[in-house]
Amino acid sequence: MCRHISKYALIFLFLAVAGIIFLLRNIHTVENWNCQTFSALYQLQTRIQSSFLPTFYHNHTFCAHLGQKPSQEDELEERYLLDLIAGPVPLLRSLPTTLRQTSDPVHSLFAILPSAAGREWHLGDQLEVLVQMHDFQGRPKRYGGDFLLARLHTPELGAGLAGKVVDHKNGFFSALFPLLWTGSAQVEITLVHSSEAVTVLRRLREERSDRVFFKSLFRLGFLSETTVCNMCLPPDQPLCNYTDLYTGEPWYCYKPKMLSCDTRINHAKGGYLKHLITNKEALLFQSGVNIKVRIHASGQDRIDVLPPTTEEVESSSVKPEPIQLEPSGYYYEDSWRPLGGATMRQFNESSAITQCLQNKVIHMYGDSTVRQWFEYIIALVPELKEFNLHSPKNVGPFMAVDSAHNILLKYRCHGPPIRFSTVMSSEMRYVSNELDGLPGGPNTVVVLSIWAHFSTFPVEVYIRRLRHIRRAVLRLLDRAPGTIIVIRSANLQALDQEVSLYNSDWYSLQLDMVLRAMFKSLNVQVVDAWQMTSAHHLPHALHPPPAIVRNMIDMLLSYICPEKKKVQQT
Repeated sequence: MCRHISKYALIFLFLAVAGIIFLLRNIHTVENWNCQTFSALYQLQTRIQSSFLPTFYHNHTFCAHLGQKPSQEDELEERYLLDLIAGPVPLLRSLPTTLRQTSDPVHSLFAILPSAAGREWHLGDQLEVLVQMHDFQGRPKRYGGDFLLARLHTPELGAGLAGKVVDHKNGFFSALFPLLWTGSAQVEITLVHSSEAVTVLRRLREERSDRVFFKSLFRLGFLSETTVCNMCLPPDQPLCNYTDLYTGEPWYCYKPKMLSCDTRINHAKGGYLKHLITNKEALLFQSGVNIKVRIHASGQDRIDVLPPTTEEVESSSVKPEPIQLEPSGYYYEDSWRPLGGATMRQFNESSAITQCLQNKVIHMYGDSTVRQWFEYIIALVPELKEFNLHSPKNVGPFMAVDSAHNILLKYRCHGPPIRFSTVMSSEMRYVSNELDGLPGGPNTVVVLSIWAHFSTFPVEVYIRRLRHIRRAVLRLLDRAPGTIIVIRSANLQALDQEVSLYNSDWYSLQLDMVLRAMFKSLNVQVVDAWQMTSAHHLPHALHPPPAIVRNMIDMLLSYICPEKKKVQQT
Protein backbone atom coordinates (compact mmCIF):
# COMPACT_ATOMS: atom_id res chain seq x y z
CA MET A 1 0.00 0.00 0.00
CA CYS A 2 2.75 2.47 0.97
CA ARG A 3 4.63 1.63 -2.20
CA HIS A 4 1.56 2.48 -4.32
CA ILE A 5 1.09 5.80 -2.46
CA SER A 6 4.76 6.68 -2.93
CA LYS A 7 4.50 5.77 -6.60
CA TYR A 8 1.43 7.96 -7.16
CA ALA A 9 3.00 10.81 -5.15
CA LEU A 10 6.01 10.85 -7.47
CA ILE A 11 3.75 10.84 -10.53
CA PHE A 12 1.66 13.68 -9.09
CA LEU A 13 4.82 15.69 -8.27
CA PHE A 14 6.13 15.20 -11.81
CA LEU A 15 2.84 16.31 -13.36
CA ALA A 16 2.66 19.36 -11.08
CA VAL A 17 6.18 20.50 -11.98
CA ALA A 18 5.52 19.87 -15.68
CA GLY A 19 2.30 21.89 -15.45
CA ILE A 20 4.08 24.82 -13.83
CA ILE A 21 6.83 24.80 -16.47
CA PHE A 22 4.22 24.62 -19.26
CA LEU A 23 2.30 27.54 -17.74
CA LEU A 24 5.41 29.68 -17.33
CA ARG A 25 6.62 28.98 -20.86
CA ASN A 26 3.31 29.97 -22.40
CA ILE A 27 2.54 32.92 -20.19
CA HIS A 28 4.96 34.98 -22.34
CA THR A 29 2.01 35.80 -24.61
CA VAL A 30 0.93 38.42 -22.13
CA GLU A 31 2.28 41.69 -23.45
CA ASN A 32 1.91 44.24 -20.72
CA TRP A 33 3.32 42.79 -17.53
CA ASN A 34 4.63 45.17 -14.93
CA CYS A 35 8.31 44.69 -14.06
CA GLN A 36 7.65 43.34 -10.58
CA THR A 37 5.38 40.55 -11.83
CA PHE A 38 7.72 39.81 -14.72
CA SER A 39 10.70 39.61 -12.38
CA ALA A 40 8.92 37.31 -9.91
CA LEU A 41 7.80 34.90 -12.62
CA TYR A 42 11.23 34.83 -14.22
CA GLN A 43 12.84 34.07 -10.86
CA LEU A 44 10.40 31.21 -10.28
CA GLN A 45 11.09 29.82 -13.74
CA THR A 46 14.84 30.09 -13.16
CA ARG A 47 14.61 28.27 -9.83
CA ILE A 48 12.56 25.43 -11.33
CA GLN A 49 14.81 25.09 -14.36
CA SER A 50 17.99 25.22 -12.28
CA SER A 51 17.20 21.83 -10.75
CA PHE A 52 17.17 20.25 -14.23
CA LEU A 53 19.98 22.22 -15.93
CA PRO A 54 23.75 21.76 -15.62
CA THR A 55 25.42 24.28 -13.32
CA PHE A 56 27.68 25.72 -16.04
CA TYR A 57 24.89 27.92 -17.40
CA HIS A 58 25.68 30.49 -14.70
CA ASN A 59 29.42 30.17 -15.14
CA HIS A 60 31.05 33.23 -16.71
CA THR A 61 32.87 31.16 -19.34
CA PHE A 62 29.56 30.23 -20.95
CA CYS A 63 28.61 33.87 -21.45
CA ALA A 64 31.93 35.60 -21.93
CA HIS A 65 33.23 33.55 -24.85
CA LEU A 66 30.18 33.52 -27.06
CA GLY A 67 30.52 35.15 -30.45
CA GLN A 68 33.60 35.14 -32.61
CA LYS A 69 36.56 33.13 -31.36
CA PRO A 70 39.31 35.52 -30.16
CA SER A 71 42.72 35.35 -31.77
CA GLN A 72 45.79 34.34 -29.82
CA GLU A 73 46.77 38.01 -29.58
CA ASP A 74 43.33 38.88 -28.21
CA GLU A 75 43.56 36.10 -25.65
CA LEU A 76 46.94 37.37 -24.47
CA GLU A 77 45.56 40.89 -24.13
CA GLU A 78 42.55 39.60 -22.23
CA ARG A 79 44.79 37.70 -19.81
CA TYR A 80 46.89 40.82 -19.27
CA LEU A 81 43.81 42.98 -18.59
CA LEU A 82 42.29 40.47 -16.18
CA ASP A 83 45.60 40.31 -14.31
CA LEU A 84 45.69 44.11 -14.26
CA ILE A 85 42.40 44.38 -12.39
CA ALA A 86 42.78 41.24 -10.28
CA GLY A 87 44.12 43.30 -7.38
CA PRO A 88 44.97 42.00 -3.93
CA VAL A 89 41.45 40.77 -3.13
CA PRO A 90 41.94 37.80 -0.79
CA LEU A 91 40.72 34.47 -2.08
CA LEU A 92 38.58 33.74 0.96
CA ARG A 93 37.48 30.13 1.10
CA SER A 94 34.45 31.31 3.03
CA LEU A 95 33.22 34.56 4.47
CA PRO A 96 33.80 35.21 8.18
CA THR A 97 31.13 33.60 10.30
CA THR A 98 29.82 36.92 11.64
CA LEU A 99 29.75 40.59 10.69
CA ARG A 100 31.94 41.26 13.73
CA GLN A 101 34.92 39.78 11.89
CA THR A 102 34.61 42.06 8.83
CA SER A 103 35.98 45.54 8.12
CA ASP A 104 34.43 48.28 10.23
CA PRO A 105 35.07 51.93 9.26
CA VAL A 106 34.26 53.13 12.81
CA HIS A 107 37.00 51.06 14.44
CA SER A 108 39.46 51.67 11.57
CA LEU A 109 41.71 54.72 11.56
CA PHE A 110 44.24 56.67 9.55
CA ALA A 111 47.29 58.77 10.44
CA ILE A 112 49.18 61.43 8.51
CA LEU A 113 52.83 60.39 8.31
CA PRO A 114 55.59 62.95 8.89
CA SER A 115 57.17 64.56 5.85
CA ALA A 116 60.88 64.46 5.05
CA ALA A 117 61.15 67.76 6.95
CA GLY A 118 59.24 66.47 9.97
CA ARG A 119 55.76 67.97 10.38
CA GLU A 120 56.20 70.59 7.67
CA TRP A 121 54.86 70.29 4.13
CA HIS A 122 55.59 72.47 1.12
CA LEU A 123 54.05 72.86 -2.30
CA GLY A 124 55.31 70.05 -4.52
CA ASP A 125 55.85 67.59 -1.68
CA GLN A 126 54.03 64.30 -1.40
CA LEU A 127 51.68 63.61 1.49
CA GLU A 128 51.43 60.04 2.73
CA VAL A 129 48.63 58.75 4.92
CA LEU A 130 48.63 55.32 6.56
CA VAL A 131 45.28 53.56 7.02
CA GLN A 132 44.80 50.59 9.34
CA MET A 133 41.63 48.54 9.00
CA HIS A 134 39.94 46.92 12.00
CA ASP A 135 36.91 44.68 12.33
CA PHE A 136 33.78 45.38 14.37
CA GLN A 137 35.47 43.92 17.44
CA GLY A 138 38.29 46.44 17.12
CA ARG A 139 40.83 43.84 16.08
CA PRO A 140 43.31 44.70 13.29
CA LYS A 141 42.62 43.09 9.92
CA ARG A 142 45.37 40.79 8.65
CA TYR A 143 44.52 40.85 4.93
CA GLY A 144 43.70 43.48 2.33
CA GLY A 145 41.11 43.86 -0.39
CA ASP A 146 39.01 46.66 1.09
CA PHE A 147 37.85 49.25 -1.44
CA LEU A 148 38.85 52.70 -0.18
CA LEU A 149 38.63 56.23 -1.59
CA ALA A 150 41.00 59.01 -0.59
CA ARG A 151 40.53 62.75 -1.05
CA LEU A 152 42.47 65.86 -0.08
CA HIS A 153 40.40 69.04 -0.07
CA THR A 154 40.17 72.65 1.04
CA PRO A 155 36.50 73.71 0.95
CA GLU A 156 37.18 77.43 1.36
CA LEU A 157 39.39 77.36 -1.76
CA GLY A 158 37.10 75.12 -3.79
CA ALA A 159 40.07 72.73 -4.03
CA GLY A 160 40.02 68.95 -4.17
CA LEU A 161 42.22 66.08 -5.27
CA ALA A 162 41.70 62.32 -5.50
CA GLY A 163 44.48 60.32 -3.86
CA LYS A 164 46.07 57.07 -4.89
CA VAL A 165 45.34 54.15 -2.55
CA VAL A 166 47.93 51.38 -2.21
CA ASP A 167 46.89 48.09 -0.62
CA HIS A 168 49.68 46.45 1.39
CA LYS A 169 47.64 43.23 1.63
CA ASN A 170 47.97 43.02 5.42
CA GLY A 171 45.23 45.33 6.66
CA PHE A 172 47.30 48.47 6.04
CA PHE A 173 46.78 50.90 3.16
CA SER A 174 48.66 54.00 2.03
CA ALA A 175 46.97 57.04 0.52
CA LEU A 176 49.29 59.29 -1.51
CA PHE A 177 48.65 62.90 -2.51
CA PRO A 178 50.83 65.37 -4.41
CA LEU A 179 50.50 68.78 -2.75
CA LEU A 180 49.27 71.14 -5.46
CA TRP A 181 48.02 74.21 -3.56
CA THR A 182 49.02 76.11 -0.44
CA GLY A 183 46.96 76.56 2.71
CA SER A 184 45.10 74.23 5.03
CA ALA A 185 44.12 70.89 3.48
CA GLN A 186 42.02 68.10 4.97
CA VAL A 187 42.39 64.36 4.40
CA GLU A 188 39.28 62.26 3.85
CA ILE A 189 39.36 58.44 3.71
CA THR A 190 36.18 56.49 2.89
CA LEU A 191 35.45 52.78 3.02
CA VAL A 192 33.30 51.99 -0.04
CA HIS A 193 33.16 48.21 0.49
CA SER A 194 34.87 45.81 2.85
CA SER A 195 37.09 43.11 1.40
CA GLU A 196 34.40 40.60 2.35
CA ALA A 197 31.79 42.56 0.37
CA VAL A 198 34.14 42.73 -2.63
CA THR A 199 34.38 38.93 -2.52
CA VAL A 200 30.59 38.73 -2.85
CA LEU A 201 30.53 41.29 -5.69
CA ARG A 202 33.21 39.37 -7.57
CA ARG A 203 31.27 36.12 -7.26
CA LEU A 204 28.04 37.74 -8.48
CA ARG A 205 29.80 39.20 -11.50
CA GLU A 206 31.32 35.89 -12.50
CA GLU A 207 28.38 33.58 -11.73
CA ARG A 208 25.18 35.62 -12.01
CA SER A 209 25.35 37.73 -15.16
CA ASP A 210 21.62 37.02 -15.46
CA ARG A 211 20.79 39.18 -12.43
CA VAL A 212 19.65 41.88 -14.83
CA PHE A 213 17.41 40.46 -17.54
CA PHE A 214 15.83 41.94 -20.63
CA LYS A 215 12.75 41.38 -22.73
CA SER A 216 11.48 41.96 -26.26
CA LEU A 217 8.04 42.33 -27.72
CA PHE A 218 7.17 40.34 -30.83
CA ARG A 219 4.12 41.37 -32.79
CA LEU A 220 2.34 40.45 -36.00
CA GLY A 221 -1.06 41.99 -36.60
CA PHE A 222 -3.17 41.53 -33.47
CA LEU A 223 -0.94 38.76 -32.11
CA SER A 224 1.86 39.67 -29.70
CA GLU A 225 4.22 37.86 -27.34
CA THR A 226 6.91 38.99 -24.90
CA THR A 227 9.95 36.84 -24.15
CA VAL A 228 13.10 37.07 -22.05
CA CYS A 229 16.36 38.15 -23.72
CA ASN A 230 20.00 38.33 -22.70
CA MET A 231 23.53 37.96 -23.93
CA CYS A 232 23.40 34.28 -23.06
CA LEU A 233 20.38 32.12 -22.30
CA PRO A 234 20.15 28.47 -21.27
CA PRO A 235 19.32 26.57 -24.47
CA ASP A 236 16.52 24.62 -22.84
CA GLN A 237 14.02 25.99 -25.35
CA PRO A 238 14.23 27.44 -28.87
CA LEU A 239 16.17 30.71 -29.15
CA CYS A 240 16.15 33.64 -31.56
CA ASN A 241 19.75 34.46 -32.45
CA TYR A 242 20.37 38.20 -32.92
CA THR A 243 24.17 37.98 -32.98
CA ASP A 244 25.58 40.94 -34.89
CA LEU A 245 26.81 39.90 -38.32
CA TYR A 246 29.78 42.29 -38.36
CA THR A 247 31.16 42.16 -34.82
CA GLY A 248 29.88 38.78 -33.71
CA GLU A 249 28.42 40.36 -30.56
CA PRO A 250 25.92 37.79 -29.23
CA TRP A 251 22.33 38.51 -28.23
CA TYR A 252 19.46 36.07 -27.83
CA CYS A 253 15.76 35.99 -26.99
CA TYR A 254 13.57 33.02 -26.24
CA LYS A 255 11.62 32.27 -29.39
CA PRO A 256 7.92 33.17 -29.19
CA LYS A 257 5.53 30.24 -29.28
CA MET A 258 3.44 31.46 -32.21
CA LEU A 259 5.55 34.14 -33.92
CA SER A 260 8.79 34.08 -35.88
CA CYS A 261 12.04 35.69 -34.76
CA ASP A 262 11.81 38.44 -37.40
CA THR A 263 8.66 39.90 -35.77
CA ARG A 264 10.70 41.42 -32.92
CA ILE A 265 9.59 45.00 -32.26
CA ASN A 266 11.64 46.35 -29.39
CA HIS A 267 14.15 45.83 -26.59
CA ALA A 268 13.63 46.76 -22.94
CA LYS A 269 14.95 46.17 -19.46
CA GLY A 270 12.98 43.32 -17.93
CA GLY A 271 14.03 43.72 -14.33
CA TYR A 272 16.45 42.68 -11.61
CA LEU A 273 16.63 39.27 -9.99
CA LYS A 274 16.33 39.48 -6.21
CA HIS A 275 17.47 37.34 -3.29
CA LEU A 276 20.91 36.77 -4.80
CA ILE A 277 22.79 36.86 -1.51
CA THR A 278 22.31 35.22 1.87
CA ASN A 279 21.18 37.05 4.99
CA LYS A 280 24.74 36.89 6.28
CA GLU A 281 26.09 38.42 3.08
CA ALA A 282 23.43 41.14 3.17
CA LEU A 283 24.99 42.44 6.40
CA LEU A 284 28.07 43.41 4.36
CA PHE A 285 25.99 45.94 2.39
CA GLN A 286 24.45 48.29 4.94
CA SER A 287 24.11 52.00 4.22
CA GLY A 288 25.68 54.04 7.00
CA VAL A 289 27.45 50.97 8.38
CA ASN A 290 29.86 49.61 5.76
CA ILE A 291 28.94 51.27 2.45
CA LYS A 292 30.69 54.60 1.82
CA VAL A 293 31.42 55.45 5.45
CA ARG A 294 34.22 57.80 6.52
CA ILE A 295 37.21 56.53 8.48
CA HIS A 296 38.38 58.83 11.27
CA ALA A 297 41.92 60.03 11.91
CA SER A 298 43.83 58.88 14.97
CA GLY A 299 45.24 62.41 15.26
CA GLN A 300 45.05 65.48 13.07
CA ASP A 301 43.32 65.13 9.71
CA ARG A 302 44.63 68.46 8.39
CA ILE A 303 47.97 69.84 7.30
CA ASP A 304 49.19 73.30 6.33
CA VAL A 305 50.86 73.40 2.94
CA LEU A 306 53.53 76.09 2.76
CA PRO A 307 55.06 77.71 -0.34
CA PRO A 308 58.37 76.25 -1.52
CA THR A 309 61.31 77.44 0.55
CA THR A 310 63.85 79.79 -1.03
CA GLU A 311 66.54 77.12 -0.76
CA GLU A 312 64.37 74.57 -2.57
CA VAL A 313 63.60 77.01 -5.36
CA GLU A 314 67.17 78.20 -5.84
CA SER A 315 69.16 75.03 -5.21
CA SER A 316 69.27 72.52 -8.04
CA SER A 317 70.63 69.87 -5.68
CA VAL A 318 67.54 69.93 -3.42
CA LYS A 319 64.50 68.43 -5.09
CA PRO A 320 61.13 67.36 -3.68
CA GLU A 321 60.40 63.68 -3.35
CA PRO A 322 59.33 62.09 -6.64
CA ILE A 323 55.56 62.05 -6.84
CA GLN A 324 54.43 58.44 -7.14
CA LEU A 325 50.93 59.50 -8.10
CA GLU A 326 50.13 61.02 -11.44
CA PRO A 327 46.61 62.42 -11.04
CA SER A 328 44.82 63.61 -14.16
CA GLY A 329 43.89 66.88 -12.47
CA TYR A 330 42.45 68.62 -9.42
CA TYR A 331 39.91 71.27 -8.50
CA TYR A 332 40.86 74.81 -7.55
CA GLU A 333 38.27 77.56 -7.17
CA ASP A 334 35.72 74.91 -8.20
CA SER A 335 37.36 74.63 -11.61
CA TRP A 336 39.05 71.48 -12.88
CA ARG A 337 42.72 71.92 -13.63
CA PRO A 338 44.13 69.04 -15.69
CA LEU A 339 47.73 68.01 -15.16
CA GLY A 340 49.45 67.34 -18.44
CA GLY A 341 47.83 67.25 -21.85
CA ALA A 342 45.37 69.94 -22.89
CA THR A 343 44.84 73.10 -20.88
CA MET A 344 41.23 73.42 -19.82
CA ARG A 345 39.48 76.56 -20.98
CA GLN A 346 36.31 77.90 -19.41
CA PHE A 347 33.36 78.31 -21.74
CA ASN A 348 31.13 80.43 -19.53
CA GLU A 349 29.16 82.08 -22.33
CA SER A 350 26.95 80.26 -24.83
CA SER A 351 28.56 82.32 -27.58
CA ALA A 352 31.96 80.80 -26.73
CA ILE A 353 30.50 77.29 -27.06
CA THR A 354 28.85 78.20 -30.36
CA GLN A 355 32.10 79.58 -31.69
CA CYS A 356 33.94 76.40 -30.68
CA LEU A 357 31.36 74.07 -32.26
CA GLN A 358 30.84 76.07 -35.43
CA ASN A 359 30.97 73.87 -38.57
CA LYS A 360 31.23 70.76 -36.39
CA VAL A 361 29.29 67.51 -36.38
CA ILE A 362 29.33 65.95 -32.90
CA HIS A 363 28.33 62.29 -32.54
CA MET A 364 27.66 61.09 -28.98
CA TYR A 365 27.38 57.33 -28.46
CA GLY A 366 26.76 55.44 -25.26
CA ASP A 367 24.71 55.40 -22.10
CA SER A 368 22.72 58.01 -20.20
CA THR A 369 25.84 59.66 -18.75
CA VAL A 370 26.77 60.98 -22.18
CA ARG A 371 23.12 61.69 -22.95
CA GLN A 372 23.37 64.01 -19.94
CA TRP A 373 26.08 65.92 -21.83
CA PHE A 374 23.80 66.23 -24.86
CA GLU A 375 21.01 67.64 -22.69
CA TYR A 376 23.39 69.99 -20.87
CA ILE A 377 24.79 71.49 -24.08
CA ILE A 378 21.42 72.14 -25.74
CA ALA A 379 20.16 73.73 -22.49
CA LEU A 380 23.24 75.96 -22.43
CA VAL A 381 23.16 77.02 -26.09
CA PRO A 382 19.80 78.54 -27.14
CA GLU A 383 20.76 78.45 -30.82
CA LEU A 384 20.90 74.65 -30.75
CA LYS A 385 17.34 73.56 -31.44
CA GLU A 386 16.45 69.95 -30.79
CA PHE A 387 14.91 68.35 -33.85
CA ASN A 388 11.84 66.27 -33.04
CA LEU A 389 12.60 62.70 -34.11
CA HIS A 390 9.63 61.41 -32.11
CA SER A 391 12.06 59.36 -30.06
CA PRO A 392 11.10 57.98 -26.64
CA LYS A 393 12.07 60.25 -23.76
CA ASN A 394 15.47 59.43 -22.22
CA VAL A 395 16.12 56.84 -24.95
CA GLY A 396 16.73 58.62 -28.25
CA PRO A 397 18.12 58.91 -30.77
CA PHE A 398 18.28 62.69 -30.41
CA MET A 399 19.50 65.44 -32.70
CA ALA A 400 19.97 69.20 -32.30
CA VAL A 401 20.80 71.69 -35.05
CA ASP A 402 22.11 75.23 -35.23
CA SER A 403 21.75 75.98 -38.93
CA ALA A 404 23.12 79.52 -38.62
CA HIS A 405 26.46 78.24 -37.32
CA ASN A 406 26.37 74.87 -39.14
CA ILE A 407 26.38 72.76 -35.95
CA LEU A 408 24.92 69.27 -35.74
CA LEU A 409 24.77 67.48 -32.37
CA LYS A 410 23.58 63.87 -32.22
CA TYR A 411 23.09 61.22 -29.53
CA ARG A 412 22.49 57.50 -29.93
CA CYS A 413 22.52 54.78 -27.26
CA HIS A 414 24.90 51.85 -27.59
CA GLY A 415 23.72 48.35 -28.44
CA PRO A 416 22.65 45.65 -25.99
CA PRO A 417 22.99 45.24 -23.09
CA ILE A 418 21.28 48.59 -22.45
CA ARG A 419 18.90 49.00 -19.52
CA PHE A 420 16.62 51.60 -21.05
CA SER A 421 12.84 51.40 -20.83
CA THR A 422 11.99 50.61 -24.46
CA VAL A 423 14.20 50.90 -27.52
CA MET A 424 12.90 50.01 -30.97
CA SER A 425 14.80 47.06 -32.43
CA SER A 426 15.59 49.09 -35.55
CA GLU A 427 17.38 51.65 -33.36
CA MET A 428 19.63 49.12 -31.60
CA ARG A 429 23.02 49.84 -33.16
CA TYR A 430 26.48 48.75 -32.11
CA VAL A 431 28.91 51.65 -31.72
CA SER A 432 31.62 50.01 -33.81
CA ASN A 433 29.21 49.66 -36.75
CA GLU A 434 28.14 53.29 -36.38
CA LEU A 435 31.78 54.45 -36.40
CA ASP A 436 32.41 52.51 -39.59
CA GLY A 437 29.69 54.59 -41.24
CA LEU A 438 31.29 57.95 -40.42
CA PRO A 439 33.44 59.75 -43.01
CA GLY A 440 35.28 61.57 -40.21
CA GLY A 441 37.60 64.52 -40.60
CA PRO A 442 38.74 67.57 -38.61
CA ASN A 443 35.16 68.84 -38.28
CA THR A 444 33.89 65.53 -36.88
CA VAL A 445 33.84 64.91 -33.11
CA VAL A 446 33.06 61.48 -31.65
CA VAL A 447 32.21 61.18 -27.94
CA LEU A 448 31.99 57.72 -26.34
CA SER A 449 30.68 56.67 -22.92
CA ILE A 450 30.28 52.91 -22.54
CA TRP A 451 30.49 51.40 -19.07
CA ALA A 452 27.44 51.56 -16.78
CA HIS A 453 25.42 48.79 -18.46
CA PHE A 454 28.25 46.24 -18.43
CA SER A 455 28.70 46.03 -14.66
CA THR A 456 26.65 42.85 -14.26
CA PHE A 457 28.58 40.87 -16.87
CA PRO A 458 31.99 39.17 -16.66
CA VAL A 459 34.79 41.57 -17.61
CA GLU A 460 35.57 39.49 -20.71
CA VAL A 461 32.27 40.71 -22.19
CA TYR A 462 33.35 44.34 -21.74
CA ILE A 463 36.81 43.65 -23.16
CA ARG A 464 35.26 42.11 -26.26
CA ARG A 465 32.95 45.11 -26.79
CA LEU A 466 35.77 47.63 -26.35
CA ARG A 467 37.97 45.64 -28.71
CA HIS A 468 35.41 46.02 -31.51
CA ILE A 469 35.06 49.73 -30.77
CA ARG A 470 38.83 50.18 -30.68
CA ARG A 471 39.23 48.54 -34.07
CA ALA A 472 36.52 50.82 -35.49
CA VAL A 473 38.26 53.85 -33.96
CA LEU A 474 41.54 52.84 -35.61
CA ARG A 475 39.81 52.42 -38.96
CA LEU A 476 38.21 55.85 -38.57
CA LEU A 477 41.52 57.50 -37.68
CA ASP A 478 43.24 55.75 -40.60
CA ARG A 479 40.81 57.13 -43.18
CA ALA A 480 40.32 60.51 -41.43
CA PRO A 481 43.28 61.28 -39.12
CA GLY A 482 41.88 64.66 -38.07
CA THR A 483 38.80 63.18 -36.38
CA ILE A 484 38.53 64.19 -32.72
CA ILE A 485 37.65 61.28 -30.45
CA VAL A 486 36.85 61.83 -26.76
CA ILE A 487 36.07 59.10 -24.24
CA ARG A 488 34.14 59.78 -21.06
CA SER A 489 35.30 57.52 -18.24
CA ALA A 490 33.14 55.91 -15.55
CA ASN A 491 32.16 57.90 -12.47
CA LEU A 492 31.28 57.27 -8.84
CA GLN A 493 27.63 57.08 -7.82
CA ALA A 494 25.39 56.86 -4.77
CA LEU A 495 25.28 53.34 -3.33
CA ASP A 496 22.94 51.36 -1.16
CA GLN A 497 22.60 47.59 -0.88
CA GLU A 498 20.50 47.14 -4.01
CA VAL A 499 22.59 49.42 -6.23
CA SER A 500 25.80 47.83 -4.96
CA LEU A 501 24.82 44.37 -6.17
CA TYR A 502 24.29 45.61 -9.74
CA ASN A 503 26.18 48.88 -10.21
CA SER A 504 28.77 49.11 -7.44
CA ASP A 505 31.62 51.58 -7.81
CA TRP A 506 33.89 48.55 -7.53
CA TYR A 507 32.45 47.22 -10.79
CA SER A 508 32.78 50.67 -12.40
CA LEU A 509 36.40 51.07 -11.35
CA GLN A 510 37.32 47.67 -12.77
CA LEU A 511 35.73 48.57 -16.12
CA ASP A 512 37.38 51.98 -16.06
CA MET A 513 40.82 50.45 -15.60
CA VAL A 514 40.21 48.16 -18.57
CA LEU A 515 39.01 51.03 -20.75
CA ARG A 516 42.05 53.21 -20.01
CA ALA A 517 44.46 50.36 -20.68
CA MET A 518 42.84 49.43 -24.00
CA PHE A 519 42.80 53.00 -25.37
CA LYS A 520 46.05 54.20 -23.79
CA SER A 521 48.18 54.21 -26.92
CA LEU A 522 45.53 55.61 -29.29
CA ASN A 523 45.09 59.17 -30.44
CA VAL A 524 42.01 59.69 -28.25
CA GLN A 525 41.28 62.09 -25.39
CA VAL A 526 39.80 61.14 -22.02
CA VAL A 527 37.51 63.18 -19.80
CA ASP A 528 38.37 61.70 -16.42
CA ALA A 529 34.91 61.51 -14.87
CA TRP A 530 36.22 59.14 -12.19
CA GLN A 531 38.65 61.60 -10.67
CA MET A 532 36.37 64.58 -11.36
CA THR A 533 33.63 63.00 -9.22
CA SER A 534 36.04 61.58 -6.64
CA ALA A 535 37.82 64.89 -6.04
CA HIS A 536 34.66 67.04 -5.82
CA HIS A 537 32.84 67.82 -2.57
CA LEU A 538 29.36 67.18 -4.00
CA PRO A 539 27.71 63.80 -3.31
CA HIS A 540 28.32 60.99 -5.77
CA ALA A 541 25.57 60.42 -8.32
CA LEU A 542 25.23 58.27 -11.43
CA HIS A 543 24.38 61.48 -13.27
CA PRO A 544 26.73 64.01 -11.65
CA PRO A 545 25.36 67.41 -10.53
CA PRO A 546 25.61 70.44 -12.86
CA ALA A 547 28.73 71.87 -11.19
CA ILE A 548 30.70 68.75 -12.15
CA VAL A 549 29.08 68.39 -15.59
CA ARG A 550 30.04 71.99 -16.37
CA ASN A 551 33.70 71.10 -15.80
CA MET A 552 33.33 67.96 -17.92
CA ILE A 553 31.84 69.96 -20.80
CA ASP A 554 34.62 72.55 -20.48
CA MET A 555 37.14 69.71 -20.73
CA LEU A 556 35.37 68.27 -23.77
CA LEU A 557 35.30 71.66 -25.51
CA SER A 558 38.96 72.23 -24.63
CA TYR A 559 39.83 69.07 -26.57
CA ILE A 560 37.75 70.25 -29.52
CA CYS A 561 39.07 73.82 -29.39
CA PRO A 562 42.45 73.72 -27.65
CA GLU A 563 44.04 76.88 -26.38
CA LYS A 564 46.12 78.50 -29.07
CA LYS A 565 49.81 78.58 -28.31
CA LYS A 566 51.28 82.04 -28.10
CA VAL A 567 53.94 82.76 -30.69
CA GLN A 568 57.09 84.08 -29.05
CA GLN A 569 58.43 87.24 -30.65
CA THR A 570 62.16 87.47 -31.19
